[in-house]
Amino acid sequence: MIWLIGKNGMLGKELSRLFDQNKMQWVGTDAEVDITSPEALETFASSHDVSAGRTGNAVSKGAPPAKITWVVNCAAYTAVDKAEDNLEIARKVNALGPQNIARTARHIGAKLIHISTDYVFDGENAEKVPYDDEAKKNPQSVYGLTKSEGEDAIQKEMTQYYILRTAWLYGFCGANFVYKMTELMNGKSSLKVVDDQRGTPTCATTLADVIVKIINSSDNAHSLFGKNAAIPYGVYNCTDEGQASWFEFAGKIYEYGRKYGRIQNTCELSACTSEEFPQKAKRPAWSVLSKTKLQSALHIKLPTWENALEKFIKSERFKPL
Repeated sequence: MIWLIGKNGMLGKELSRLFDQNKMQWVGTDAEVDITSPEALETFASSHDVSAGRTGNAVSKGAPPAKITWVVNCAAYTAVDKAEDNLEIARKVNALGPQNIARTARHIGAKLIHISTDYVFDGENAEKVPYDDEAKKNPQSVYGLTKSEGEDAIQKEMTQYYILRTAWLYGFCGANFVYKMTELMNGKSSLKVVDDQRGTPTCATTLADVIVKIINSSDNAHSLFGKNAAIPYGVYNCTDEGQASWFEFAGKIYEYGRKYGRIQNTCELSACTSEEFPQKAKRPAWSVLSKTKLQSALHIKLPTWENALEKFIKSERFKPL
């Protein structure tokens, strides 16, 4: 049984769909179970009915007994600029919450998968090489700081964890850069987009698929080594492959949007600097992450960000808000 925390978010909804597709038993919670309250988490965990299997949020008649063996935490305070004025709120959700979740998971004997971010790095990599999983953290924003603290808390509380750092995430369910650009490109004749920040656009379907693979890797392990072994616990970077600036990302959104009829308007894009669009929180200028460790452990090849984006835009599920 998987306990999905943050089921109503963009990644949570993608995971819900994938869990159902793969006929995986799961139960989801969101704001109704406060992750900043140890008591709320323990109450849910202890009161959960283990006498019946659950698929989604409904009891499945005739299903075998179920026990929570996985906790997947997708909950986070992600308002990056607002966090600069709300340190304590961000810290409660992004640091204290994961600590409470880790304690609860350890108490019930469950493994934990937690989602983190490229913002734990300072983005000032002069060599412009991808950050590996063990690179020194140096967050430059409240959001990055509190997410880093959340990682540290999990590592202090338990050993059976997977921390997945992702970046520039977009998906079918919820506001994101792809939907916003599509809307703007359909309504404006020209747009300026920042060209001095580089990272990797990542589709939520990629991240959700990796999470399912990690769970299956562990649950179906038949050996300690080789392809049939469970992926080792630890911190992993997880984005699509390749790199781009926001301007280059927007350019591909426009190209694929025109190709698949999502953008009807002609819109001219021009590059600009971050200084032309000042924001309260400092963004990493370089946040490309190395996925070598993850791909080697899972024996997979992650899609390029361009291929993932094209598949996303041409999908029947593509519906800008």
